[in-house]
Amino acid sequence: MANFGPKDIKKLREMTDAGMMDCKKALTEADGDMDKAVAWLRDQGMGAAAKKAGKVAAEGAISVKVEGKKAVIVEINSQTDFVAQNDKFKALMNTVVNHAFDNNLKDAEAINASTINGEPFSDYLSQQIAIIGEKLDVRRAALIEGDETTAVNGYVHSNGQNGVIIEAKCDSAQTAEAMTPVLKEVAMHAAAMSPKTLSFKDFDPAFVEEETKGRIIAIEKENEELSRLGKTLKNIPQYISMSQLTEEVMAAAEALLKEELKAEGKPEKIWDRILPGKIERFISDNTTLDQELCLLDQKFVMDDSKTVLEYVQEKAKAAGGSADIVHFVRLEVGEGIEVAEEDFAAEVAAQMG
Repeated sequence: MANFGPKDIKKLREMTDAGMMDCKKALTEADGDMDKAVAWLRDQGMGAAAKKAGKVAAEGAISVKVEGKKAVIVEINSQTDFVAQNDKFKALMNTVVNHAFDNNLKDAEAINASTINGEPFSDYLSQQIAIIGEKLDVRRAALIEGDETTAVNGYVHSNGQNGVIIEAKCDSAQTAEAMTPVLKEVAMHAAAMSPKTLSFKDFDPAFVEEETKGRIIAIEKENEELSRLGKTLKNIPQYISMSQLTEEVMAAAEALLKEELKAEGKPEKIWDRILPGKIERFISDNTTLDQELCLLDQKFVMDDSKTVLEYVQEKAKAAGGSADIVHFVRLEVGEGIEVAEEDFAAEVAAQMG
């Protein structure tokens, strides 16, 4: 039987800030002796840096570096937004993003496995944790590098909470040079509008199907309330993505629109002037998912009369060439990190049971 209990684990945890399971293991190895348990944690490398190992690092900052045809974006998490704003953290951020840029480190795994200033990156980070006083985590990173016909740029929002790097393939080096500042604008758009993917072509059909069902149900429920209040009901779309608008679907839609024009008494000789606008409206009404989540299909924030795709094509044509955005990475601090309220007593009871 163990010579310690939940109170001992709690005490050791408060002394060292090591994780609960690490404290339990340390006391098991030390047969309940507190001093020996502390020594065991220290010997396992759970000293200064590991004091914060049990904490969730969900705050932090994003940093971007762009030079020539290369761009890097890095997310470093801290436990509090206060620490993320101090000079020591900012210096760490600058060192890491330059390290990733200079050594072509393509992701966080590559950064964490690298060597910096002649020592393992993990040792360097542990020292920074000890200095800054909070758990830190180089959580995500990405690298873009292109040739002379590639345009590359990036943007970090002023609060450092989200950033974007982006690249476009162009027909010539001259066009790529002209498109570089345009990509800065598109990166700013992406930072603000939070696209999740480049194009509707990236969607999994199952995802689109589930989203369609969910949106229809949501609008139907909303319409029930609108009906009760005597207000105008919302239109329930048949589709939500261009990926669903097959040739058959579009042919059927055009036939229906012609029937409507006929019923309205519009002369057939002017249909060709009316139909394009109606078809465009049909597509707009039935691609709401694309407009929300796909960068190229979103209305461009600086000119909402056109999509991002149309804006880029327009700028490339003005430069005498063509350009296609092929890749972007958008990171926002803490995305996907769940910060649970800590119930220490329940946690210990569950682990000791």
